[in-house]
Amino acid sequence: MFTGIVREVGRVLAISRPNDTKIRISCSWEPETIEIGASVSCNGACLTVTATGTEGSTHWFEIDASDETLSKTTLGDWITGSAINLEPALKLGDELGGHIVSGHVDCVGDITAIRPEAGSHRISIAMPRELGKFVASKGSVTVDGISLTVNEVEDTSDTTTFGVNIIPHTWTVTSLAQAAEGSRVNLEIDLLARYVARLAEASPTR
Repeated sequence: MFTGIVREVGRVLAISRPNDTKIRISCSWEPETIEIGASVSCNGACLTVTATGTEGSTHWFEIDASDETLSKTTLGDWITGSAINLEPALKLGDELGGHIVSGHVDCVGDITAIRPEAGSHRISIAMPRELGKFVASKGSVTVDGISLTVNEVEDTSDTTTFGVNIIPHTWTVTSLAQAAEGSRVNLEIDLLARYVARLAEASPTR
């Protein structure tokens, strides 16, 4: 489990495809502090560490991504140098600063607009309509691993578009500063919203 509070931004160092896709990502964490088999949120996708090391002064860890993961997330878009939002899994006693995030990407959204707003940035993101029912104004959503509050939601016949406000701190310490209109982002809907909707569907009508 995660909170959606990005701890640092790493970079893709290398991508290889012996069988599953192997991706090496830079980080500031000493290799001996990263357990093999540990979970790390990488742009919102929960991935398993398979190797660690240091090259020169650069620490890194590796993950394996299956074809299923590549097809359901933006990992297939990554290239050498891509900025990756990183968050290690929660430990008992850690502060829950954002909201409960599973690291299971529900869909890929498209950034439709980025515009300055005072000192912040307002970003609009389009997603499939069938998942739009789980997104509500003032609710939570995870965008590329970042816990954000939804400002507004607009539905069309096949698309839901929602807006989020990115404060200067979040803009500078995540990968969003490098996003542009048309960029694809990993989205995870609020876990609680999913269960509430399921309970409502299962409740008998009166």
